[in-house]
Amino acid sequence: MFELRRRSVNGHTLAYRMEGQGQTILLIHGIAGSSSTWEEAMRRLALRYRVLAPDLLGHGESDKPQGDYSLGAHASFLRDLLGGLAIPSSTVVGHSLGGGIALQLSYQHPEICERMVLVASGGLGREIHPALRLLALPGAEWVLPLIAPSFVRERGNALFSWMREQGIQSPRLHEGWQAYSSLADPEMRRAFVRELRAVVDHGGQAVSASDRLHLSAARPTLIVWGDRDPMIPLSHAHAAHVAIPGSRLEIFENAGHFPHAEYPERFAEVVAGFIESTPTEQGSPS
Repeated sequence: MFELRRRSVNGHTLAYRMEGQGQTILLIHGIAGSSSTWEEAMRRLALRYRVLAPDLLGHGESDKPQGDYSLGAHASFLRDLLGGLAIPSSTVVGHSLGGGIALQLSYQHPEICERMVLVASGGLGREIHPALRLLALPGAEWVLPLIAPSFVRERGNALFSWMREQGIQSPRLHEGWQAYSSLADPEMRRAFVRELRAVVDHGGQAVSASDRLHLSAARPTLIVWGDRDPMIPLSHAHAAHVAIPGSRLEIFENAGHFPHAEYPERFAEVVAGFIESTPTEQGSPS
């Protein structure tokens, strides 16, 4: 386990994990997630790089204020976190909602984004799993306590502990459970609903970077996707690859929505190879 640290950013406490030395990789998790989703990949990447994985505001151990959970707000908080840690720039890696934040960060603050890695990223098309469209509807905040009660979280956590003791591992199930069970917390539910409605409506994803993807041509970009992703269709990866000149596309066979957690060793190798082969003004291959 990587030590969970804390830092005040703009009056709010952000929790984060940071290990290693060298060029910095900023790892941004998805909605209802936390920095723990990157642990296995971090373990491998920290051997060669400095890896920084925050709990986004409203997630994990970070504060959950009643405030702005838009992509732009998240991007600004991450910029200020990097500034507070005296990190001038990084390779930005974003999963799902974190991919949308990575895209926003690259537009708002291009000087701190050396490279971009989009992992099953949001913000690349309208389509998304119907469950998220339903949860974005009015009244969802009253339904969530019924479908994610605390007693179910307790029993599910006990089951996953037993599975670990028996040597039974399923990263895909574990990541899905972590996201679902987090909604048993009232503050997390409130933040989740605010955040989801900022990017999703009844018809699907409401925020799209499709018309600006060509602007990323000057920035090395890697797109990683699972070919069995049930949340965001693989077609978004292909469309983004075409729209971003010079981008690279890596499709993980038999992976779902969490390729970085399902295949952490391969993911770390792909990201390291991408970094080493794409020198930038701020960082160069070792």
